[in-house]
Amino acid sequence: MEQENKLKIGPLGEDIASEYLENKGFSVVQCNYRKKCGEIDIICEKRGVLHFVEVKSVSCEISNKVSADVSRETDSFRPEDNIHPAKLKRIFRTIQIFLAEKYTNNNPEWQVDAVTVKLDVGSRQAKVKFIENIVVN
Repeated sequence: MEQENKLKIGPLGEDIASEYLENKGFSVVQCNYRKKCGEIDIICEKRGVLHFVEVKSVSCEISNKVSADVSRETDSFRPEDNIHPAKLKRIFRTIQIFLAEKYTNNNPEWQVDAVTVKLDVGSRQAKVKFIENIVVN
């Protein structure tokens, strides 16, 4: 059941993140760019800069049986904490492939960003946070 929820929450979070970015003036170039070495959730552009965006989504649905201490612990969880060095390494490899395929004649300015989406499935609401330039390239 937990795996089934993960499979639904990820794509929903990516859809919400894409819409959020478009509302902030970004043009989405491509979603779910996949290669053997990794995946980039969203590639978008704004003011001539390419943004490679990692989306992290979590469901904040908490049972009424959970104690206050555990609730506070859950509230302090940050989805961006799941963007670890190994994940970043895969993202960078995938970015290099994308740039080699699409930008053979020039080297565009680019950066890696993150969007976190906290979904409250019960109330059908989402809390979105944009984290710019998570690593310096």
